[in-house]
Amino acid sequence: MYQTILYPTDGSEGSAAVADHVRELAAAFDATVHVLYVVDARGANYGLSGAFLTDEGSGVRADPAPDDGSGMVGEGTDAEATRSALVERGEEIVEAAAAALRDAEAPPETLTAVETGTPHSAILEYADENDVDLVVMGTHGRTGVERYLLGSVAEKVVRLSDAPVVTVRADDGE
Repeated sequence: MYQTILYPTDGSEGSAAVADHVRELAAAFDATVHVLYVVDARGANYGLSGAFLTDEGSGVRADPAPDDGSGMVGEGTDAEATRSALVERGEEIVEAAAAALRDAEAPPETLTAVETGTPHSAILEYADENDVDLVVMGTHGRTGVERYLLGSVAEKVVRLSDAPVVTVRADDGE
């Protein structure tokens, strides 16, 4: 039924709960798992610091702008160096996630990828290009104004994906 599972991850602490579900589903269906990280191009193209690119707790941070006295975030930074650093960190994240999946009694076949783009669009495009049967991803469980202001990658993927989507609420300690 599910031969190809897509596991988009941001490397956040809540990703461990998602990995448990991915591992169980992959074992149950003898599925291949694609671990995907998306570098958010909306910030990476402008040399902004990583604090603007990721959710808190993801562990992904670009080097901050040098203290040149300008007071402008990102001014004086090299956008390509920032993008390269984010891609490199993304590669570390997907490799760590894949290693965690392989640390099982019957480890699934895993493939890793790092893409650049708008997160929900890149996830949907990757799913289409790789004939994904199931997407399993985390959600932060934001509500109200916070969800409205920040948006939700998971919500957009759920609404727009052709493949079924399983969302796992991240354990944020609350």
